[in-house]
Amino acid sequence: MIQLQNISKHYLTNNRQTIALNAVSLHVNKGEIFGIIGHSGAGKSTLLRTINLLERPSSGQVLINNTEFTQLNHTELQNKRRKIGMIFQHFNLLTSATVEKNIAFPLTLAGMPKNQIQARVNELLTLVGLEEHRNKYPSQLSGGQKQRVGIARALSADPDILLCDEATSALDPLTTNSILELLAEINRKFGITIVLITHEMHVIRTICDKVAVIHAGQIVEQGLVTEVFLKPQHRVTQEFIDELSDPIEWSNLRNQQGTSPHLVKITFLGEQTYLPLLSEIISHTGVTFSIMQGTISRLKDTPYGVLHVIFHGEERAIEQTIQELKIRGLDVEVMQ
Repeated sequence: MIQLQNISKHYLTNNRQTIALNAVSLHVNKGEIFGIIGHSGAGKSTLLRTINLLERPSSGQVLINNTEFTQLNHTELQNKRRKIGMIFQHFNLLTSATVEKNIAFPLTLAGMPKNQIQARVNELLTLVGLEEHRNKYPSQLSGGQKQRVGIARALSADPDILLCDEATSALDPLTTNSILELLAEINRKFGITIVLITHEMHVIRTICDKVAVIHAGQIVEQGLVTEVFLKPQHRVTQEFIDELSDPIEWSNLRNQQGTSPHLVKITFLGEQTYLPLLSEIISHTGVTFSIMQGTISRLKDTPYGVLHVIFHGEERAIEQTIQELKIRGLDVEVMQ
């Protein structure tokens, strides 16, 4: 569907070259929700905008449905862009136009007949839940309502791809969740491929199938969200994951105990999350445990759990417990 091959982007400012992207390659399959996460200045916005060539790469290839976008002339590129919708962080709405006219604007530019425009606008207003606000102006809307207008406008030309440029970063947590639910519904209902950039791991965890972590213009890690989130390989990825949980006060624990006990991280995935595996195993190994930190949540549609526990008992019994957990298919990591 979308292939970015060795994409680099260089800027020349005051005779100095800045490297925004350095040989980035990504593959996004049709119908996926693909997230790109990175800190400010990492290059994620530049990368997103190379997909529709709002940013033309200095080198590399942009292929969408096997069409090389960098080889298209202006007219060909404009035609292809009609099938790529874009949602912006700060909405980019026409302040002097009503909700209805904002959604209709791309269709009017494309020369669609008025009766068809009206039918399409009505359909989209229902989809995003703004039927009662069609005659309001952007200044009369909340942030979440403005973003719903932006989503409806991006969908107006029936795109195959939806690009989301920090679509929720200007919104409060409750509104963010409602927008993420709407994007997930759009993906399920229409099979639209969604590529989004964010600096919030919560967004990635909630709706994405795959994720790429970008740092200093390079992809440092990518894969299924379940793999990247639960088994991060890069320092930057771990930093994002750490934002979702409180750190364990390991030094305080060691001082209180007077020794360095065995801190173990146990990861449950899928239906394992709801099974009493740990209690079943310790019932016959004789080990007891203290829970230092625990999480049960979901990665999109997949339940998962992470427990940090301290095992108490004989060394051999603890080792047996760890081995049996692994045999049951759980991921077990001895932290200390």
